[in-house]
Amino acid sequence: MNEPVLAQIRQQLSSLSTAERKVAQLILEQTRAVAKSALGDVARLAKVSEPTVIRFCRSMGYGGWPDFKIKLAASLMVGVPYVHSSLSAGDGTAVLAAKVLDNAVSALLRVRNDINAERLDTAIGLLAGARRIEFYGVGNSGIVAADAQHKFFRFDLSTVAYADTHTQLMAASLLSPRDVLVAISHSGRSRELLDAVKLALKNGCPVVAITASNTPLAQLATVMLRADTQEDTEIYSPMISRLVHLALVDVLALGVALRRGNDVSLVLEKTKRSLRGRRQA
Repeated sequence: MNEPVLAQIRQQLSSLSTAERKVAQLILEQTRAVAKSALGDVARLAKVSEPTVIRFCRSMGYGGWPDFKIKLAASLMVGVPYVHSSLSAGDGTAVLAAKVLDNAVSALLRVRNDINAERLDTAIGLLAGARRIEFYGVGNSGIVAADAQHKFFRFDLSTVAYADTHTQLMAASLLSPRDVLVAISHSGRSRELLDAVKLALKNGCPVVAITASNTPLAQLATVMLRADTQEDTEIYSPMISRLVHLALVDVLALGVALRRGNDVSLVLEKTKRSLRGRRQA
């Protein structure tokens, strides 16, 4: 049940300092006890200082001990375990459907528990105040970028989505500090996408990345929204990660709508009126 947070710790264990690793090992070995403990108690049990515990939390991408503790406790209460059920040729239709849907639900629960509210709020603020928003994605992520553009243009924002890497490079060269680039990638390692991101950053344009932790794209981003999923995309096209990316786009879109207030409601009503009479009774 506690796999979402613990899997992240195991994944990043080797990159931690010696002192931070002591905190990580304590959490892995005494998860439930740690979830109920105060900062000072954790430091004492791990035989480190309180600032070390806080540094560990920040190394994991959390705001501090309170933020990490909430996410750890939430992961212990998740009703669906985070498992990645591999499909096999002998699976019947019912088993196939159950595995695909269980994996999707588990991945979305993990992202919910991993949400960093501070980063999300920063991203929403950037998007709400942008002169122009550009969404970049390659392959399957290009489809997510197109979906994002479809949602955001209805808020009367200047938006565009590019999936072609040459177009991304040319467009990124024209971005400015008043614009925002949203880069979407499961692997976070597409060279062409990274080149476009670097070009945008060079122009002073902030970059919001929806990607996995510890990837080149995550390290470059002005704001990184973590979308960690266990999925073998070397063989299969991304499925679970696509759903996670779409969900995060929805969160951003609704956040921007709320930030912009009544103006958005008027714009949405105007777009809906344009479609009336276009549907068969």
